Amino acid sequence: MIKHRGFPSRLTGTDFQFTIRRENRKDGAAKIIKRERYKDRKHTDRLADIGFMKALWHYFGEEPFERGNLDAGRLSWLFGREVIAAEDPFDPASYDALLRIDVKKAQISFPEVFASDADAPDFDEDDWEDDDA
Repeated sequence: MIKHRGFPSRLTGTDFQFTIRRENRKDGAAKIIKRERYKDRKHTDRLADIGFMKALWHYFGEEPFERGNLDAGRLSWLFGREVIAAEDPFDPASYDALLRIDVKKAQISFPEVFASDADAPDFDEDDWEDDDA
């Protein structure tokens, strides 16, 4: 399992995890599924989605990326919409699975992530926790 060094491990001030520390050797990788995002989700849930998408965009851009140590639960909130499979066949239960950002859909869902720096909300990357363990 590849570890994405420098990728934030979680959203500061919350328990919303972005990465995992180690692979699950016994049961394998957790399966990525498409989770439904309802309009009545909590504000902190929406902030976690924004923070995760911002981290994905800054770290990977439009290039395909390996799932590696990215959290399956957090990916599942974006999977099938803003984050899509970059290979066929796609194995949703593999650490080696390739994903990519669907930029057009991501720009519609998360305009604040793609806004110019002057228009972007104050979302300081230095506040992200980064566990290299």
